[in-house]
Amino acid sequence: MCLVLFSYQPGSEFPLVVAANRDEFYARPALGAHYWEDAPGVYGGRDLSAGGTWLGVTTTGRFATVTNFAEEADGPEPPLSRGALVGDFLTGTSPAHEFVHEIHGADYRGFNLLAFDGERLAYTSNRGFTEDLVPGTYGLANAELGAAWPKVVSGRQSLAQAVSEPDGPDTRRLISLLNDDTQPDDRDLPRRGRPLSLERRVAPRFIRGEEYGTRASTAVIFDAKHGLIRFTEQIYLANGEPAEFTEHCLRLDNG
Repeated sequence: MCLVLFSYQPGSEFPLVVAANRDEFYARPALGAHYWEDAPGVYGGRDLSAGGTWLGVTTTGRFATVTNFAEEADGPEPPLSRGALVGDFLTGTSPAHEFVHEIHGADYRGFNLLAFDGERLAYTSNRGFTEDLVPGTYGLANAELGAAWPKVVSGRQSLAQAVSEPDGPDTRRLISLLNDDTQPDDRDLPRRGRPLSLERRVAPRFIRGEEYGTRASTAVIFDAKHGLIRFTEQIYLANGEPAEFTEHCLRLDNG
């Protein structure tokens, strides 16, 4: 399970603010945020199993992230990795609207994708719908955009408060709100035909476990006033043990 909270306010000082948790098996090899050797303008993590990424930005002002769709595998494995969608968008030049409409959804397992080209933010899912998003504060997990899972609803409220602070959003505060491991009431949990014990385990914003849990918390702030992208990442080991912490500012190349 994953969680992406985001505020989209085009034309403002902070046009895009993102707080995201990547939940994954600890045994799956990956690199934390870095500039990619094969695409120097891209900054983000790297999945070493399939070569894509779960979230990244570029010095040209692009952003993308993907979550999987909670569902049981059915039929043969599709040929392409969902993480490649993020990499393809970040290394390309297509406007977000065009990119999301050109995806052949059957080539991937269930996914949600957000793509921001510096001006427009687009959403697509091969299990839901595709649209250009209007300004607002959103939450996305492993169901269609707008699904009212407890961590999505409470997380969206926390992000709205963080963005409205007089001094503006702060990446460390965004990381902090992602660390909430409060267990929701059983009555509010999704009903997906899965055991209640599993739904409880993956319900908090921050998931702790020995084999599976929150591997990384990432905060991204597009700062239009200063021409920067502020990027903070906290990596975690099993049971939520903090590991590498990275803070980085990308200066936007407007040329």
